[in-house]
Amino acid sequence: MTLLLEIEEAAHELRIRRSKLYGLLASGALGSVKIGRRRLIPQEQLTAYVARLQEEALAGR
Repeated sequence: MTLLLEIEEAAHELRIRRSKLYGLLASGALGSVKIGRRRLIPQEQLTAYVARLQEEALAGR
């Protein structure tokens, strides 16, 4: 399992476009780290985001 994903990899994992991923980062829905000039998304951030989406879907039923 990869601990840190590049922007393109994270977008691919979530099946969204890069622009949508940047929007999630800007809104604080996803966290990231910066190593040098690279912006990386921790795998656990993706997992937590999907879990929140599932909780919201269940709450909306």
